[in-house]
Amino acid sequence: MRYSYLALAVLVTATAVQAQDADRSVKGGIQVAGWKGRVDRRPMSQGKTVDDSKVVADGKGLRLSVGPAGNFWNPANTASGDFTVKAMFDELKMAASHPHSFGIFIGGQDLESENETLMYCIAYGTGKYSIKTFHGEKVTTLVNMADTPALHKANADGESKNEIGWSVKGGKASCVINGTTVKTLDKSEAVAADKLKSLDGVYGLRVSHNLELKVSEITLTK
Repeated sequence: MRYSYLALAVLVTATAVQAQDADRSVKGGIQVAGWKGRVDRRPMSQGKTVDDSKVVADGKGLRLSVGPAGNFWNPANTASGDFTVKAMFDELKMAASHPHSFGIFIGGQDLESENETLMYCIAYGTGKYSIKTFHGEKVTTLVNMADTPALHKANADGESKNEIGWSVKGGKASCVINGTTVKTLDKSEAVAADKLKSLDGVYGLRVSHNLELKVSEITLTK
């Protein structure tokens, strides 16, 4: 009987913690011509879709009011060979129980299929960053919540401003934050049967759930 009570207590506690930061829903969907999105395939999304977020034009950039975590991209935005892609991320005031992440992905292919591939570098307001690949439902972590002084940490209101990007040159891919290379990967670390098909492909935005962001200066240079 004690075991049953303990198991019940653990279950209730876990449910309460999850409920504190469940995916919200924001009416509006994607309102910027050419842009698409896809939410993560995970139980926590609770059946939500990209229409549970709102993406609108904000000057020459975008304003994202995000519900479930996902990826956003314009299929016309592709990069190959040696290139640099980057964007400026303004994290706006948002009440949350833990830091949320945002960043850039590259190597996007088959993004609307069940075997999509991409690799992203994301930043947290705590001064940490991560790098992961998606290949269908398989997620591979290449860097997990590493500290870097290159990041501008969020203030007391959860606001931050950081430039995040990728530089691909000579078969190596580097995550660059505020002009500083924080990690360089050999092609063999990223391109594999269960990771990327190639470093070439669509580039776009990777965002965690429940975020308010302004994204500007999305640029590609060769």
